[in-house]
Amino acid sequence: MPHVLVAIIAGLVYCQLGLMLTTVYLHRTMAHRGVKMRPGLSFACRALLWLTTGIRAREWAAVHRCHHAYTDVPGDPHSPVLEGYWRVQLWNVGLYRKAAHDPEILRKYSRDIKVDRWDRFVFDRGFIGLAIGYCIFWALLGWRLAIVAAVVHVVTYLLINSAINAIGHKWGKRPYQGIATNNQWLALLTWGEGLHSNHHAAPTSARFSLGRHQIDHGWWVICAMKKFHWLEVRHSTTHLTAQAQQGLGEQVEPQREPELV
Repeated sequence: MPHVLVAIIAGLVYCQLGLMLTTVYLHRTMAHRGVKMRPGLSFACRALLWLTTGIRAREWAAVHRCHHAYTDVPGDPHSPVLEGYWRVQLWNVGLYRKAAHDPEILRKYSRDIKVDRWDRFVFDRGFIGLAIGYCIFWALLGWRLAIVAAVVHVVTYLLINSAINAIGHKWGKRPYQGIATNNQWLALLTWGEGLHSNHHAAPTSARFSLGRHQIDHGWWVICAMKKFHWLEVRHSTTHLTAQAQQGLGEQVEPQREPELV
């Protein structure tokens, strides 16, 4: 049993690494250009993302940009309002793959993301990256425990990511106009992604915590990297969308984002 517990913990840690890369690199850097990484850091994120998720950055960015263009209206790839809560929570990966393989979505929403030879020969082959990642588990834990760690990693990563789209458009506080919600407990599991209403109100902001007592540890990671001059943050102040400014609720007052240190 102690060995199984070690495998479960390893799978959860690997999941959290994938979630951190998803929010910092895929979401805030690639999809919204809120962060500009130095080439070395960007390559490291691509490599780790390949090992932990196998996701193609341009596809993820395109699907997410499409979600912002058609939030909870026809055209949104994974809205619980359109698809139903349980379909998004349990089958978000299928909805994502359908949109990611749509050539029109890719053409329209990923034109600025260039495909280089590393993508063509390495990073576009996601299953190879995942297989290598699981071989690392095998080498460290043995094949039986590696299977346990792999299952824990895959299941938790998929379900937690799905919850951002499902719970984040169903339950929680709505300080800004729109269906997206804030759930601090979900933010703690997802490196800040649960502050979803804030994100839709200020999509180009690299910081998701806009109110008092809100925790966005994905932003803490960005600030730490900035101290080492590994990246630059696009905006030092929060820019709310016109819709958000017109429809402010009562839970959170609009505020300027503090200057970065």
